[in-house]
Amino acid sequence: MKQVTSNFKTAFIAVTSLFFMWGFITVLVDALIPRLKEVFELQYYQASLVQFAWFMAYGLVAIPAGMLLTRIGYKKGIVVGLATAGLGCMLFYPAAELRVFGLFLTALFVLASGITMLQVAANPYIAVLGPPSGAASRLNLAQAFNSLGTTIAPMVSAAYLLGDQIMGKDAIAAMDEAQKQAYYASEAESVQMPFLVVAGFFVLLAVFMAMSHLPRILSGEHKTITEYFKVLRHKRLRFGVLGIFVYVGAEVAIGSFLTNYFLNLGLAEAVLQNPTMNHLASSITSVFSGKSIGDLDEKGVVGAFLIFYWGSAMVGRFVGAWLTSRFNPAHVLRVFALGAVLLVLLSVSSGGFIAMFSILLVGFFNSIMFPTIFTLSLEGLGEETPEASGVLVTSIVGGAFIPMAVGVAIDSWNFGVAFFIPVLCYLTIVMFARYASRNKA
Repeated sequence: MKQVTSNFKTAFIAVTSLFFMWGFITVLVDALIPRLKEVFELQYYQASLVQFAWFMAYGLVAIPAGMLLTRIGYKKGIVVGLATAGLGCMLFYPAAELRVFGLFLTALFVLASGITMLQVAANPYIAVLGPPSGAASRLNLAQAFNSLGTTIAPMVSAAYLLGDQIMGKDAIAAMDEAQKQAYYASEAESVQMPFLVVAGFFVLLAVFMAMSHLPRILSGEHKTITEYFKVLRHKRLRFGVLGIFVYVGAEVAIGSFLTNYFLNLGLAEAVLQNPTMNHLASSITSVFSGKSIGDLDEKGVVGAFLIFYWGSAMVGRFVGAWLTSRFNPAHVLRVFALGAVLLVLLSVSSGGFIAMFSILLVGFFNSIMFPTIFTLSLEGLGEETPEASGVLVTSIVGGAFIPMAVGVAIDSWNFGVAFFIPVLCYLTIVMFARYASRNKA
């Protein structure tokens, strides 16, 4: 892959818009978990199948996507990814209409397959749009717009996916047939419309990207599956694969169970009784959804605060783009990973609003982890970068397994025990950062 030294501002802006979209859609998927848990009467580990279906796509699709990418180039790969993601969003319509949990999982897998293609294409593409020394800073900046999407999405989910009352099996059984059909139709619409709108955005982005001029920076040489095994001879990359695996697993596990964690802490009632917190939640929901806090159930009340988890990640990435441009990215990564460890431990050892805001601020320290681990892992790989990128994106499959382990731990013990799993993940990232700082590529 040749180094790109000319000014590619247009390409950077176009590709960065993709980061926003997949951040937005990923958090909408997180918001489905508490809703589907009640609608389908699921245990926590069963509800985590939503994340399992989503992130298994990374494990199964990333390497084939990387192989396709080397043949058709970044631009066509991005268009294919957008079209596939749009199709997955459209599949939510029949899945919600029929209310079959397996169809939801299928739609999620198709949607995630499209996002996987975008990840494989966009992350390394941003990294090479300029000097290698600024790769971590550029990717942190692009990922900041990913965080903008994850910041806005909780408010959309609070208004449309968590805002109305979900009835249990006994309450539904007590309805007459007309009431049941009306309830089912309302449930289907609450899921269908947001994802149809998102599907439209994906289609529009696909058309925009197809018409855009993006510089071609791949040789177009055909690569076989063997190339993906060969690239793992680099110890730095192998350690980076583990780093991405545990980082994504930890971030998704915390984000997926935050609403249930807050409810377990009794924070919905605490928010309603505390004038300051009540006013804050009301302001958030009114600005983003036009609803008052009185229109929301308990999940909607505490779900409004997820904006601080994803919003602090957005702030952290802008800060991280500045820090990694001036300091050794590996040193910055180690400090942020240690910060995440301390905040999770503070949350599980305390209660009330201290527990809530300490776990929410983990988002700030999560912020730079993915782009910094990604770019540190790719250092010095040159023409092997597309294969290495495919392997790294495959390791996002950690988001399928670690949240499930956390869900099992919650069912078996409690949230306090379960959240020690993310602590171990962040300590692994501390070790990767230490290795990267001491061993040059």
